[in-house]
Amino acid sequence: MPMKVLHVITGLTTGGAEMMLYKLLSSANRARATSVVSLCDRGTLGEPIEALGVPVHTLGMRRGIPGLRPLLRLRRLIRQEQPDLIQGWMYHANLASTLATWRASQTVPVAWNIRYSLDDLSSDKRLTRWLIHFGGSLSSTPATIVYNSRQSALQHERLGYAPGKTIVIPNGFDCERFKPNPASRRQIRQELGVAEDAWLIGHFARYHPMKDHASFLTAAALLRQRAECDLFFVMAGQGVDRSNPELERMLDRLKLTDCCRLLGERRDIPDLMGALDISTSSASTGEAFPNVVGEAMACGAPCVVTDVGDSATIVGDTGRVVPPSDPESIAAAWLDLIKSGKQKVAALGAAARRRIQHNYSLSLVAEQYEALYQRVIGEETRKG
Repeated sequence: MPMKVLHVITGLTTGGAEMMLYKLLSSANRARATSVVSLCDRGTLGEPIEALGVPVHTLGMRRGIPGLRPLLRLRRLIRQEQPDLIQGWMYHANLASTLATWRASQTVPVAWNIRYSLDDLSSDKRLTRWLIHFGGSLSSTPATIVYNSRQSALQHERLGYAPGKTIVIPNGFDCERFKPNPASRRQIRQELGVAEDAWLIGHFARYHPMKDHASFLTAAALLRQRAECDLFFVMAGQGVDRSNPELERMLDRLKLTDCCRLLGERRDIPDLMGALDISTSSASTGEAFPNVVGEAMACGAPCVVTDVGDSATIVGDTGRVVPPSDPESIAAAWLDLIKSGKQKVAALGAAARRRIQHNYSLSLVAEQYEALYQRVIGEETRKG
């Protein structure tokens, strides 16, 4: 009999945890029976997941603490599915998975998955802080706790999470989907009105304070004052378009309207990343293992990243690492790369892609999850 894993996640919108689940399901062992439960709704990923042949169940939970009715539905679903293991994804789903199996007649091991860093816990919402602390008090109950970053694991352990449960499995990247593509590079640059000899710097993230778009744009204004070359900046992500009044005001104040392209949500992110000379993550808090960094590196774009979560570890010596919330340092890192010339920057990008292929490929990460599930189920069987 193949092992059966039930993945429980808060929702299926396009976020880091949700995309990692989708990628994992895409590369999963087809001999394994797998289902997904969304505590809320189908979001944008419900249909793509079902297209993989994976059933998706929804519980209709409102955002917040899991209520009694969704928990009872989850408990009934667990009895129906009879999984060998339940994998929770992020705080709400970890808590719901644990509570739904509490004192159940059939013992099912639960694995937690945490993909959040605690660089500035005070900036989080009150409910999020409560869930994080409450999770620490329950952290001895899951069979294991998967973190996607060593930094995140250490931060949670300092907060009281059981260190004996820790395992770190980084994000994985599809290096066939995210790869350099000269043809799409030319096409995207033509679409954006950016010549091949101009410098194009990118920032891809939903509009949220923790992504710190303000620092990116302030750094862009500083760089324009100092660099003697054609410069353009491209930004994409939910809420990152001309209908965002805050962004519009920043662009006007910093005099960046002519050189900054705001694209909103896009589905051709690999093509956009492949058109860049430099990619940037300006996150100030909350990032544990940012997908956008690994994806850009796989596309051959060297990265300038803030020292948040495991960003510095991902980049290694193939990019630049700067302090968070420091536009001056971001601008200085960009200028350093630009002065080194396009040939040197392209070589750094090639090294960045090799680093992702050797350390963070999706196939390697999927193998680690598979081995973990086999171990946990085997241990549970021996207990029984």
